[in-house]
Amino acid sequence: MRPDTSAEHVDHNAEAARLERTAGLYPEDAEHLLLQAAAHLELAGDRPGATALYDRLLSSSAPLDHPHLVRALKASNLWEYGHEAEARAIIEGVRTSAPRDPAPWVIVAEALESHDELEAAQDTFTKAATLLLADVSEPPYSTHPLLFGRHRVRRMLGVPHDDWDTLADTLHSSPISLDELHDPKRVWSLGSDNPAELQAEITRLRAELGTFREALSRPFPVAVLHWPTGELAELTAAYPSLASEYPSHEEHLATIEASLRELATSGTPNLGIVTGTVPSYEAFAASEASSPADPTLLPQYATTLAARGRAVAWPPQRGVACWCGSEAPYGECHGIPEA
Repeated sequence: MRPDTSAEHVDHNAEAARLERTAGLYPEDAEHLLLQAAAHLELAGDRPGATALYDRLLSSSAPLDHPHLVRALKASNLWEYGHEAEARAIIEGVRTSAPRDPAPWVIVAEALESHDELEAAQDTFTKAATLLLADVSEPPYSTHPLLFGRHRVRRMLGVPHDDWDTLADTLHSSPISLDELHDPKRVWSLGSDNPAELQAEITRLRAELGTFREALSRPFPVAVLHWPTGELAELTAAYPSLASEYPSHEEHLATIEASLRELATSGTPNLGIVTGTVPSYEAFAASEASSPADPTLLPQYATTLAARGRAVAWPPQRGVACWCGSEAPYGECHGIPEA
């Protein structure tokens, strides 16, 4: 969500203005674009301007895809420029609403952590983990920051490891362990004149940088394209050459699930599904100066939708409706394990 490029190299005010103009041209993507614009304003130091964008989204007549995320970002921003009481009220509202998306939980917990509310941050991380990871054998990629953040806060509090801390250690891929990265005594070594201690800290910082780079290299999910029944019928009727790509809607859905499971088995993280529409696909083809009948455009279209924030994480959280649109829980629909 937040731009990672240094403020020294980006005119964040100009970038925010560009994103606002783009949101006006593409209202279906306004939520994603305006959140990016607000992040640029925060980086530029214009926190009231960022709050105005969050309020603009929250007061919009159009339903939001991620309302809890917008509120969490607003709370974090408000606290940074002196509106602590309002921020706390919003944070409590996010906690009470218990969103199924891990991102709002991470943002409000980190807001508490950054203001030395470590016990409250630990409680928030734990509440989120209890809600989203109970009875989950393999935590989804999107929940990893929950476990890492919880581990970090508990390490600062000096409490013993529990099962979730052990799981966080297992998921962490850096050569430097989480215990070492989250050691509260690390800051002391920065003032040391011992070359060995300074070299060890450089090694740890390099490991952290590698982890950040890995996360930034996958800013949006590896997404598979899904066509609802009516859209797929319209697509193949308008462009018969694509019928070979989609012999039937049932096979299309089965192929999506099989492809995602294969990617997950191969170790690919951060998977998702994007839902296409024929008008959107035709507009994309026109922007590429190509024919919608060209099957090589399909994966490019999927990637573009994911980059525009249209991807839904796969697999869905426990108890959430299946991605196929059946309204049945995923675990009772396409999430049924293969025999």
